[in-house]
Amino acid sequence: MTLDTGALIAASRDDRRFWVWWKWMTSKGVVASVPSPVIAQAWRGPRDARLAIVLGGCREVPLDANGSRRTGELCARAGTADVVDAFVVRGAADRKEDVLTSDPDDLRVLAAHTPGVGRIRTLDDLGSRP
Repeated sequence: MTLDTGALIAASRDDRRFWVWWKWMTSKGVVASVPSPVIAQAWRGPRDARLAIVLGGCREVPLDANGSRRTGELCARAGTADVVDAFVVRGAADRKEDVLTSDPDDLRVLAAHTPGVGRIRTLDDLGSRP
């Protein structure tokens, strides 16, 4: 599972649906992926203990030179300028992961141009587990 900014914001805001899902995921040994640009969008400092807990249990996916170029190419194919969303979708496709987001519409547009992406999901879609 790849976490988008909306998922991290849900954690930070103590969204019960997120935490029930998070507890279930971590109990199964699943390690979520979080792209570096998503962390930059959500992180506002070490005082956010909830977000720090989530990030401590995730694998950070850095944006490197190859990723930057491939992300830009996806933006061109999809006709969008949101590089963070494009990096989320492109990385999820590379890892064959689902994406947890609060903005499924934009991500689904990008996913239509990227084979290999799992499902684009919201907390409402999950219930209490993936």
